[in-house]
Amino acid sequence: MKFSKISIQRPVTTVMLVLIVVLLGTISIGRLPVDLLPEFSLPYAVVITTYTGAGPQEIETLITKPLEGAVGTVSNLKNIKSTSSNGSSAIIAEFNSGTDMDMVMLDMREKIDMVKGFLPEDSEEPIILELDPNMMPIVEIGISGNEDLVALKQIVDDKIIGRIERIEGVASINVSGGKEKEIRVTLLPDKLKGYNITPSTVAQSIAMENLNLPAGEIKQGLSSLTLRSIGEFNNIEEIRELPIMTSGGIVYLRDVAEVEEVFKEMDSYAYINGNPSISLSIQKQSTANTVQVSKEINKELNKLKAELQDIDIRMVYDSAEFINASIGNVASTAVVGGILAIIVLFVFLRNIRSTLIIATSIPVSVIASFALMYFSGLTLNLVSLGGLALGVGMLVDNSIVVLENIYRHRENGKGRIDAAEKGTTEVGLAVMASTLTTIAVFLPIIFIQGWAATVFKEMALTVTYSLTASLIVAITLVPMMASKILKVEKVDEIKRKKITTKIFDSWGILLDKIDMGYRKVLNWTMCHRIKAFLLTGIIFLLTLLIPVSGLVGMEFFPTSDEGQLSISIELPKGTVIEETFEIVAEVEKRLDEIKEIKEIFVSIGGGSRTVGAGIGSSGKSSNTAVFTIDIGTVKERKRSANEVVDEIRNLISDIPGASFSVLESNSFMGFGGLGGSGSITIEITGDELEQLDIISKDVVTIVESIEGTREVKSSIEEGAPEAQIIINRKKASMYGLNMMTISNTLKTAVQGAVATKYKVNGTEIDVRIIYDLSQVEYLKDINNISITSPMGISIPLSEISEIIINQSPTSISRNNQKRTVTVNSALFGVDVNTVQKNIIRKLNDYSMPDGYSYEFTGEVEQMMDSFGSLGLALILAVVLVYMVLAAQFESFLHPFTIIFSIPLSITGAILALFITRRTINMVSFIGLIMLAGIVVNNAIVLIDYIIQLRQRGYSRTEAILEAGPTRLRPILMTTLTTILGMIPMALEIGEGAETMSPLATAVIGGLSLSTILTLVVIPLNYTLFDDIAELFRSKRKRQKNSQTVI
Repeated sequence: MKFSKISIQRPVTTVMLVLIVVLLGTISIGRLPVDLLPEFSLPYAVVITTYTGAGPQEIETLITKPLEGAVGTVSNLKNIKSTSSNGSSAIIAEFNSGTDMDMVMLDMREKIDMVKGFLPEDSEEPIILELDPNMMPIVEIGISGNEDLVALKQIVDDKIIGRIERIEGVASINVSGGKEKEIRVTLLPDKLKGYNITPSTVAQSIAMENLNLPAGEIKQGLSSLTLRSIGEFNNIEEIRELPIMTSGGIVYLRDVAEVEEVFKEMDSYAYINGNPSISLSIQKQSTANTVQVSKEINKELNKLKAELQDIDIRMVYDSAEFINASIGNVASTAVVGGILAIIVLFVFLRNIRSTLIIATSIPVSVIASFALMYFSGLTLNLVSLGGLALGVGMLVDNSIVVLENIYRHRENGKGRIDAAEKGTTEVGLAVMASTLTTIAVFLPIIFIQGWAATVFKEMALTVTYSLTASLIVAITLVPMMASKILKVEKVDEIKRKKITTKIFDSWGILLDKIDMGYRKVLNWTMCHRIKAFLLTGIIFLLTLLIPVSGLVGMEFFPTSDEGQLSISIELPKGTVIEETFEIVAEVEKRLDEIKEIKEIFVSIGGGSRTVGAGIGSSGKSSNTAVFTIDIGTVKERKRSANEVVDEIRNLISDIPGASFSVLESNSFMGFGGLGGSGSITIEITGDELEQLDIISKDVVTIVESIEGTREVKSSIEEGAPEAQIIINRKKASMYGLNMMTISNTLKTAVQGAVATKYKVNGTEIDVRIIYDLSQVEYLKDINNISITSPMGISIPLSEISEIIINQSPTSISRNNQKRTVTVNSALFGVDVNTVQKNIIRKLNDYSMPDGYSYEFTGEVEQMMDSFGSLGLALILAVVLVYMVLAAQFESFLHPFTIIFSIPLSITGAILALFITRRTINMVSFIGLIMLAGIVVNNAIVLIDYIIQLRQRGYSRTEAILEAGPTRLRPILMTTLTTILGMIPMALEIGEGAETMSPLATAVIGGLSLSTILTLVVIPLNYTLFDDIAELFRSKRKRQKNSQTVI
């Protein structure tokens, strides 16, 4: 080949070009941003609308349905879901993968603007947001100490938050726990009634007086001054002495209310290992790098720890820890795999120089890949680096084939330069074709859409880069080095003093026996082709029984063990926070039995997130609590996180009065649900909530009866107890009162209303107006609340209303504008596909009412969508491999000889997954696609040499019997280097290894079985298709002869 000849003739130029690439790659390594997964956007948009005071059914009718209609007309919409709950509507719109979300957001705003006029006047403006993976906090900090929560909160506000906010890349900080001050204006109803003042009048007076307003500019001599009126409160006394205008004159606020500085009622509490604390959840900017932001936060925290020694500041959760550990583990796996591949080379070649020449291709190819990754704008993540680690054994394949051929020519007596040129030229097209087939299978992954393309596009590119680099190294650097330093040395010439000689002799004898044995098997198959075909078919069918029988499970994405668990606790609606504390205390007590637990962070009353479990946070509620538990890394414990989760479930399941959800949390779960603990979600659709409730309870019973299901729940929750105030409109109108006036008075009396903000020492404090809590503590007190009419008449609420107690639905869910209920179950020790089949079997016997239906969503839906895309990618990969082979052999028929090795490899892959008890998932499916390009390489080298020998005059059988044993050793070498390069990753050792291990397992299994069968089946296939070709040639010859006779 021309490149080879130039590299041999100009060795210095070749070395300099290689050094330039190595230099660029080395510089690029330090500049590549590090992250867990490739950067991608979620094709989701959210519409949130608030309508205070409205119930779920009102929200559904007045808010959700009109907005759903508008959103439903946006182009590229895939799915629309909504939840109507007390006072708010949330609509989540999912769009087709690859949709331009910027255009979608503009379109949605236009469509929603068209229906805003039909929404209730007192509802708030719909908020439209694009869902962003960066909304998930990357760091959670717990702060505790000897100080009380008031002082601790002050320290956090004054000395910690500001310094973290100034770190480049930090977007926002959410604070949970701690006590906050407020100015409480406690209204005195009797005084208000006596002075004929309404609560709204007090609120307006406070808000309108606490202002600093600009008044323009004014001249003073030759200069101009800015004019501003100053009215903001300087102290509490000013608030007390605030005059309130009435028809009877001036009344001061102190005459109708008590004004004092107090602490807000806490609605959320945070604890670290039982100690009261404050938590900070930190989100990064969308363009910032997670690892870099975390690094800077940790630096700042170390400084704060040194300055605030009385305060305990600790990381509750740091996503960068797992990222760094995973990336480091993958890098170590790649190094170990490369070393194993080099050892295999040395054992086979028994020559230091030959091993050195081939081993050079690994670092050069990998470093060149880093340069290409940098210029392509890729990141160094678990997927891209995993691609390099998986391919490290393949990087020597081309070099092995080239050097082995050069070595053979040297043994035949040719000189170094002549052997290097001729040896490379002979196999140049074959190694190019084998590389192109491997690269070709990744092209469909780059161009398909969906989660698979999003996650694995960077892996496809990195493998493509590294293999392309290895091909260039094989046809340039390897022949150049071989022409300079390759020395043919017979084993007998090695000094007998060396202890390795006996090992080499034994290995050489073993290889010779393998050669002889293979030659005999090949000779037998040529003599008994029908028997050989039948035997191969039987082996194939037997191995095919495993995937066909369904013994290999299926799931969406493998779970990654990060050592983070979460427990979500929910008590009945309306439960006071004191009861929630009691349940939390009991859970903490039982968790003492778990030896693996290193740290426990508890959030009571909401306001916290489940670490890594998704985006956003749950709403604050006195009946909920969330535990975040650290059980250490996989190296620090004997049990898996999933096993610990199941023990916790068993420990706390019998605690009465609460429901529990125990999950294994991980960083992937914020990326569209990747890597979450296995779960099954069934969505039931229908019109009537009552009927949906009945069906969902039946489905819950069915799912609970399935082996492996845990924590089966329905989305229809027990209705929250609600005191409904029914206003008599006729009576109210007689006094000139309307619903808004009555509702605002009630809200001020019971919940309070923030009238303004009071600034003190740079901090804003709420000024809250509220009734004396002792006068509105119980339901019966509500009747005594006085409402002042526009005429100045005070009317007790009981005069114009009645109070009834009712159970109201907490929320109403809809999917594609139809009411739905979901039944969800966690799984343990069983895969998603098996559970789904068992549920379907039982649901087929269930009598579903007319107009009601069910479907599997969540992980099952994502799995089927991804498998559909990947199945198409596999078909396209096989087609592309055929095209490359057809071009290589200049034949439409010969590629089929080689293509038959692909189904054998897929059978081997599934067999390996079965033996290792791993599942078919999105990652292992990528392994099946990779196999389509890898397993044909051995067959290409074999068939190419057979064709060359036949062109030299060998008969078909002679060519096969000569080519098989001749190419046996390079085939075994390339196979073993590829397999051993992947073994460290398949062993699933260290953090993050669970993610890529199914891929490595599939490739190892498929390559092992296909190599064994390929050595026999491919020559057989060659004879079969050669006979077919000869049949066509004979037919054409007869036709030609008959035409000549005529």
